[in-house]
Amino acid sequence: MAIVAGVNIPDNQRLEIALTSIYGIGRTTSKKIVEESGMTEATRVRDLNDEELARVRSAVERTGLLIEGDLRRETQLNIRRLTDIQTLRGLRHRRGLPVRGQRTKTNARTKRGRRQTVAGRKRVAGH
Repeated sequence: MAIVAGVNIPDNQRLEIALTSIYGIGRTTSKKIVEESGMTEATRVRDLNDEELARVRSAVERTGLLIEGDLRRETQLNIRRLTDIQTLRGLRHRRGLPVRGQRTKTNARTKRGRRQTVAGRKRVAGH
């Protein structure tokens, strides 16, 4: 496996797709990196030699974006700041509820977890 920005990127994938395994790099950014490093779209990671891999690494560094640990830390600090100043968004983060105004009467299962049955509550017949 090739290591770029401290992350093992998969060998069997195209370079453009493999770069998205780095936290903070999506498809658009990876396309720019591939173009900037002078590779073709069809280039697979396993076909890269050391010199080409070095070009990709330097192109990733030149983007100037926060990636991996720095980006995770930044996001965590932003959430901590919201909770510290006691905003509604911070409260929703703390309670593990949707933050961006989604409904929670139905849906929101990803955030709220599995549905729990409540004792003593029965469904009304005909509804």
